[in-house]
Amino acid sequence: MSEEIKNTQENAAETAAPVESMEDYAAELEASLKQGPPNDDPVWDKFETMLAEKTVFPVKIDSVVKAGVVAYVDDVRAFIPASKLAAGYVENLEDYKGKTIDVMVITADKENKKLVLSGKEVARQKAREAKAAAAAAVEVGAVMEGTVDSLKDYGAFIELEGGMSGLLHVSQICEKRIKTPAAVLSEGDTVKVKITAIKDGKLSLSMKALNDVAAEEVEEETFELPETEAATTSLGSLFKNIKL
Repeated sequence: MSEEIKNTQENAAETAAPVESMEDYAAELEASLKQGPPNDDPVWDKFETMLAEKTVFPVKIDSVVKAGVVAYVDDVRAFIPASKLAAGYVENLEDYKGKTIDVMVITADKENKKLVLSGKEVARQKAREAKAAAAAAVEVGAVMEGTVDSLKDYGAFIELEGGMSGLLHVSQICEKRIKTPAAVLSEGDTVKVKITAIKDGKLSLSMKALNDVAAEEVEEETFELPETEAATTSLGSLFKNIKL
């Protein structure tokens, strides 16, 4: 048999070799998709750098999946777990679909092409910065309104405007002595407080000190007679109608 005929037969056999089954074909296809682009893909080097430098960047939520959401970074699919989506608990993931949030890379697995993002750390940092800025804008002596957020044996934590919060010590709730804040306050109550101290962005509050504020306002309030009345008032006019 000539070499040419032999090669022709071998090529025909390879062409005619069938895929063993649809399951095998699906498995091969899935394996090829998992393999993804070569490991020298520069985009993964970029993700690893972003992970190391804790780079913050915006992404748009594309879809909602089980236990989280999906976004795309440079055309690479990224997963954001529900627990890493926001600063607090997210009840409905669908609320975030189509929304743009700031995130950072927390997993960049180049080998397995696994990219995981988080918005939680970014959101919490923004909240801390906002609280610090708000605290820097207020002064000791300011009177503010807030809501009782939680009660402890030693005092109550009050949520104030601008995302600020402060501690209302049990000794600063009222004039009378009470064992616990729960004797006077309940969670959700709206209260008016005076800022008595600010240290490291933490506020100390007092309701009792508001009595001092009220006293100061009374002292500043003076009563003045009309000018004509003041001019005619004398000892003689005061005793004029008194009969001895």
